[in-house]
Amino acid sequence: MAYAVVTKHCVLGDRVVVHPFAVLGGDPQYLKFDRALATGVRIGAGTVIREHVTINRSISAGKFTTVGENCFFMAASHAAHDCEIGSNVVFANAALLAGHVSVGDHTFLGGGAAVHQFCRIGESVMVAGHASITRDVPHFMMVAERDEVIGFNVVGLRRRAVPRTAMAELKAAFQEVYFTPGNIRGVAAAALAGGKFSSTEARRFLAFFAEGKRSFARARRAAESPADDVS
Repeated sequence: MAYAVVTKHCVLGDRVVVHPFAVLGGDPQYLKFDRALATGVRIGAGTVIREHVTINRSISAGKFTTVGENCFFMAASHAAHDCEIGSNVVFANAALLAGHVSVGDHTFLGGGAAVHQFCRIGESVMVAGHASITRDVPHFMMVAERDEVIGFNVVGLRRRAVPRTAMAELKAAFQEVYFTPGNIRGVAAAALAGGKFSSTEARRFLAFFAEGKRSFARARRAAESPADDVS
């Protein structure tokens, strides 16, 4: 639309709609960036970009900031350089991603939520409005305030027609990982290897803890139990 800026560094998929004053493919907000580098942004088919959204290009030669298909960026939201955003992701107004953040499919970021650089936000995560995320958030969780996991995303899973049996397993996996004493990575690895959980969703949730370099968002009740190690 009028007054939108789509630079030569940005590739739009079919049916992408860009509203006024959005800037796609602009230079990253990185002081050492070399503007001569061939970097870019790729945005998947069917994505809608509303007013004043900014999506910055990568800081590394030959690399791209990527957005999947059928995403919705509401006004004034921002994805910094080298973010990897899945499909069917919704950014409410002024939701902000720092550099190198990954966001899984079907995730919703509430208005004013801000995510620290290099964090991983899993699939089907619900991030509350004004949340401050500085740690990795596993698949299928709801997270609020500062890195507080408040449960798993039942509504989102129901909308995706996830079977009740899988949801029950996921709930049990969540309880086991977050409320079993010990290091959270070790607890998750043991649960995954033990064969107790067979659903795709539960196993994806458990496998999430084997990856990444940051610590993990804490369950709200964990603060009441000093035995829980969530580093």
